[in-house]
Amino acid sequence: MTFRARLVVAATTAVVFAVVLGSVAAYVVSYNSLVGSIDLSLSQTASELVGGQGHNVPTINAPSCSSPGVCGQVVQSDGQSVDGSTLPLPVTDEVRDVADNQGRGPVQFFTTSIGGVDVREVVYPLPPGYTYLSTDGVESTINTLPDGGAFQLTAPLTAVNQELRHLAIDLWIIAAAGVAMAVLLGLAVGRTALVPLNSLTESIEGLAESTDMSQRLDEGTDDELGRLRRAFNRLLAALDSSRLAQQQLVLDASHELRTPLTSLRTNMEVARRLDELEPEERDVLIGDVLTQLEELTLLVGDLAELARGGQPQVTTEVFRLDAVVDEAVSVATTHGRSRSVTFEAAVTETWVAASRARVERAVGNLLDNALKWSPDGGVVEVSCHVGEITVRDHGPGISASDLDHIFDRFYRAPAARGRPGSGLGLAIVAQVAKDERGSVSAEHAVGGGALFRFILPTVSPHPTERPSD
Repeated sequence: MTFRARLVVAATTAVVFAVVLGSVAAYVVSYNSLVGSIDLSLSQTASELVGGQGHNVPTINAPSCSSPGVCGQVVQSDGQSVDGSTLPLPVTDEVRDVADNQGRGPVQFFTTSIGGVDVREVVYPLPPGYTYLSTDGVESTINTLPDGGAFQLTAPLTAVNQELRHLAIDLWIIAAAGVAMAVLLGLAVGRTALVPLNSLTESIEGLAESTDMSQRLDEGTDDELGRLRRAFNRLLAALDSSRLAQQQLVLDASHELRTPLTSLRTNMEVARRLDELEPEERDVLIGDVLTQLEELTLLVGDLAELARGGQPQVTTEVFRLDAVVDEAVSVATTHGRSRSVTFEAAVTETWVAASRARVERAVGNLLDNALKWSPDGGVVEVSCHVGEITVRDHGPGISASDLDHIFDRFYRAPAARGRPGSGLGLAIVAQVAKDERGSVSAEHAVGGGALFRFILPTVSPHPTERPSD
């Protein structure tokens, strides 16, 4: 079912429900009003007859029906007639209850049928010792009810039923007209309401066909469709940014791969004449090839790490960040021995919840960067406290023009272009910090050198590894 059809069905259903509910309510109100008027007339007539209409002894006609549906009779407390005559009105359990209540019960109203005629009946209680004059139009007899009784009086509902039938027909006609009107209005409302939605759909389809993510939709008015347009524009902006970043990554990766591949090709061409080279030259050639292969391996690994960034983390665990820093410092110290660079670490116990492998990679990249920029015999100061890792070297520092781009992919400062590296190490650190809800920053250290701050949110110690008291 299309959205337009669902909208028409929903509008039609709502109108039909309202029309039917209104018709039923009108019928019930009319029924209660008409029957209520009959009850009021019966009550007044019975009260006048039982009260005597000003005579000392009330006069009540003998059990009879003067016309179809108009009947009256007096019954004793046991439900029998006073003179043993046949009663024209049925004496039900409800009537007996009123007659046997010593005249203290309330007036009761019932709907019943007499000779195929629907009637409304009132049962009026009579007290013990009640005396009345019974007449059949010829003779009159004084009767007494020692134990009390009840007086029954009925009125036909013929006119009421006829009025209700006419009303029901009218209401059916109104309901049918309402349903037809609801369908027409539903179609009109559906067509009108879907005009802006169709326009939005056509605009989106046009963007899909053009594949131009730089285009934007008209923001429209401040309603639900306007909100949808603005949300779609944000989605387009995100897609456009992702596409541009992907293109830039491919271009930068191609550029970075070109140099080691060209060098490898040159060395392999020289390797064709390997038997013509001196042993020392062979060693140099093989060393160059291994170095270039290592650079390619690191570059591919860095690209894979960046490509994985932003994916849902499924290896999150609680671990000690200071332990990771200690392990990374030990590895970096080994690498720094060739240049007499030392690492001084000051750490305190701190717990985080993150991907341990990625955090280890980020910390290692920070230490490798500090080692690369430290002078021979220099010192790298590392600290880890309350989820914050700081790495400070004593190299040339970071120029103001480089601070805004130092974490960009493949960015290499002018002073770094003659040094080994792919320009992806710090970009990976920034990606890890973002994915783990942390932050990273760089600044020129007081007294010279660069200072990096890598911060992760801390958590409580893991229950299984919490220090004992």
